[in-house]
Amino acid sequence: MNPTTAEQVILKSWRPDAASMVPVFEQLKLRITDLASSGKLVVGAKLPSVRALAAQLGLAVNTVAKAYKELEAAGIVSTQGRAGTVVAASGDAMAAAVAAAASEFAAVVLRHGVPLSKALDMVRAAVERAAQR
Repeated sequence: MNPTTAEQVILKSWRPDAASMVPVFEQLKLRITDLASSGKLVVGAKLPSVRALAAQLGLAVNTVAKAYKELEAAGIVSTQGRAGTVVAASGDAMAAAVAAAASEFAAVVLRHGVPLSKALDMVRAAVERAAQR
């Protein structure tokens, strides 16, 4: 049995939503961030080349390159020249920061008695607004 590649993990049950208010590069960035923080993409996993992933997703090369560049700036991935782009160890710190923010948010939601579905809608809207900036 062949081991699962990072490309297979990224593409499994996922494609960017062209109708979304969230730009496609941001959707890809969020997908890879989620996979890295959940451990589905392990530290050191080699991501597909920009060209290969763009071809698989039917996207422009610049769209994937922008997502990779922002992931690198956030410390989620590390580009190692011709050796490619890999999931960085610092992704765990990012996951911890997001989890801490989520805990604070949950406390506010509970304190004000906001229903979970409404709170999640608020988070989605906030992420979409932030992605547009």
